Amino acid sequence: MKLKLFFAAALAALCVSFTNASAAPKKEVGLQLYSVRSLLKDNRDATIDQVGKMGYTHVEAAGYGGGKFYGLTPDEFKKKCNAVGMEPLSSHTRIQLSKEELESGDFSKSLAKWDDLIAAHKAAGMKYIVDPALAVPKTLKELDTICKYYNAIGKKCKEAGLSFGYHNHSHEFKKVEGKTMLDYMIENTNPEDVFFQLDVYWARKGGVDPVEYFKKYPKRFRLLHIKDIDEVGASTFMDFNSIFKNIAKSGCEYIIVEVEKPAKGQTIDETVKKSLDYLLKNPNVKASYSK
Repeated sequence: MKLKLFFAAALAALCVSFTNASAAPKKEVGLQLYSVRSLLKDNRDATIDQVGKMGYTHVEAAGYGGGKFYGLTPDEFKKKCNAVGMEPLSSHTRIQLSKEELESGDFSKSLAKWDDLIAAHKAAGMKYIVDPALAVPKTLKELDTICKYYNAIGKKCKEAGLSFGYHNHSHEFKKVEGKTMLDYMIENTNPEDVFFQLDVYWARKGGVDPVEYFKKYPKRFRLLHIKDIDEVGASTFMDFNSIFKNIAKSGCEYIIVEVEKPAKGQTIDETVKKSLDYLLKNPNVKASYSK
């Protein structure tokens, strides 16, 4: 009798162990595919499959060109992601203003190019298009032209059922004629037409607290890039618990992991997987910010 009870208890403990090991809660977490750019170059299809099997639910592209995403038509890219349980969520791409357009303030030529780009992203099932980078303008006049351009792009995207935003690095926290660049951009774009994708790591590198920006500009950050020095959650540089406890102020709808390089002693896919595992296990991270 005692032997039977022993085996029963051991079996129950083993079941609990397997459950705890394998059943981190399902959460909506996207991956910026720039993180696995070298793997995509070597074997695109296998890499997309691998990312889906890790448990990521969404992808953000950084490889649009010539009407295709990583060499796939919009529909092919959507089906490739869907096949492994992921949704194409967003894309980093841009049509940069020429020097003449910046000087004249007439950006109609560049604006006209957005029609095909928007159509391709809509066909891929995306919800957001994000301009990934902008050099620091020389004058506020140039920056104001860019803001007007973004407002116009945002209107085009909204008419097509998409949203347009801007992603920061650290240099947007520099001054342009006495005004912090990112602050000026937020204050001079229409909230209904332009959102911002706050990269929390680059914000810290720029010398600001992401949470303070949530409070300063509530509901303007519909996407967040979750990034760390190496794998997400591995350093003390980023206070992710504070970020996630205050995330409601930001207006965030989706969180997206981005990894710049592999952590020391790891492959890039290991670092990407460990970043996801940290978020899945962190009790401060909600299952969804879109619902």
